[in-house]
Amino acid sequence: MLRLLLSVSQREPGSNGNRANCTETAGEGRLFLMTWFYLPFNCFVERKGNEHEDKEVILLQSIKMRQHKVQGQRHLQAHLDRYKMLCAGKKSYFAAAVCIITVTSMLTVSYMQFQRLSHQPKVIQEGRRCRGKISNSTITALKGNKTFIISPYFDDRESKVTRLIGIVHHEDVKQLYCWFCCQPNGKIYVSKAKIDVHSDRFGFPYGAADIVCLEPENCDPTHVSIHQSPHGNTDLLPRFEIKNRKAETFSIDFTVCISAMFGNYNNVLQFIQSMEMYKILGVQKVVIYKNNCSHLMEKVLKFYVEEGTVEIIPWPINSHLRVSSEWYFMQDGTHIGYYGQITALNDCIYRNMERSKFVVLNDADEIILPLKHPNWKTMMNSLQEQNPGTSVFLFENHIFPETVSSRMFNVSSWNTVPGVNILQHVYREPDRKDVINPRKMIVDPRKVIQTSVHSVLRAYGKSVNVPMDVALIYHCRKALQRDLPRESLIRDTTLWRFNSSLIKNVNKVLYQTMLRAQN
Repeated sequence: MLRLLLSVSQREPGSNGNRANCTETAGEGRLFLMTWFYLPFNCFVERKGNEHEDKEVILLQSIKMRQHKVQGQRHLQAHLDRYKMLCAGKKSYFAAAVCIITVTSMLTVSYMQFQRLSHQPKVIQEGRRCRGKISNSTITALKGNKTFIISPYFDDRESKVTRLIGIVHHEDVKQLYCWFCCQPNGKIYVSKAKIDVHSDRFGFPYGAADIVCLEPENCDPTHVSIHQSPHGNTDLLPRFEIKNRKAETFSIDFTVCISAMFGNYNNVLQFIQSMEMYKILGVQKVVIYKNNCSHLMEKVLKFYVEEGTVEIIPWPINSHLRVSSEWYFMQDGTHIGYYGQITALNDCIYRNMERSKFVVLNDADEIILPLKHPNWKTMMNSLQEQNPGTSVFLFENHIFPETVSSRMFNVSSWNTVPGVNILQHVYREPDRKDVINPRKMIVDPRKVIQTSVHSVLRAYGKSVNVPMDVALIYHCRKALQRDLPRESLIRDTTLWRFNSSLIKNVNKVLYQTMLRAQN
């Protein structure tokens, strides 16, 4: 391995003969493995008689002969000397154990270095302009329809990489390569990708994935292409703009990510109430991954987009894959769960990483209600002071059944608007014995690497469960405990603290979208 590391590290980044270099590297890797795997085994040999001694001498002579063919022979000799000191003449199990641990540790470190070197960008072409059609689609299928690219993002939290959020078949996609074009010299670099399929796939054949490539040094590429091979013509491949290249000052405190809007969504009144509650609580931006919705809902979305509150991300995932409206695999031939919700949430975090202090991951029928604070900003300031080093705050979900109503706030002018009036639903289901309530999150996006729906998969910093006396998620939907009588529900009027502002704001939106007449 030492030979391999020296050989690769001393190779010029712009050297020609990429295919030959790959072949040479593979051969050197095999030699390394044969040599290093034999040495720990040799520690077990009880040196009885000249036969065993002769074999050991032959092995060492063979290795020395190899040294003359490669660079770095002095480093290899130093390692051989260490092995002879550790292994020669040792008969005790303790010595053998020390030998194995030493060799295993060195093997592990060397293998990790080899893996990193194999992913280093290499120049394959020079003196040409960047080609390929720039993709403006939210979801772009690569050849074979096994890999789908959402968007690449610059990520320098650990090393300088391009991280592409995508969807891949968890078994069929084994190798991908990033093709970077560096201007103005026109050098084309190829970097082997690390494909990291998220663990929360829930049995579906396709899942969210991070496709991570080391970026070339002395180059800040603005676009990247993805190919299944390190060779070939990429002129016809789509090029993707690498976002987050420039660090921005936070212009937004809270961004809400909603994924995904589908099923001809038409819960207009509750959606407007949620949007206005978000604004009351301190939200400046709501990002919606929209698959489809009703014509009436389109009018409302148009209003919020023009207002600057809502950003729509088209999400035509059913044009590429057979989607399920369930989160778990039902053996029904579908490809991905819940309209690719997890992929959309991860994209939303990276999309807002450089512009929003916090990102909130919840659905349109969910509102995090603070019980001790007037808004999210004061609540989060308090939570951060109490929980230093925490990057993920999890809030407990509570169901307020839409089938159980209060007579209060029956606003007659709202009755013609399709959807649920959340002000009339203030009875929540009690906690179920031996059932843990799911949670949704407010996160620091710069500390999150991968997220699922109810928890993060990989992040820097700690996660904390926010106590229910600080805040809870108001979730107005169909009942989960359908057989509960009304008297078994818990009356919780926390939402009514905001009724005056909410009614006023909702009426304004309904009038401006012409969904109700002016009084």
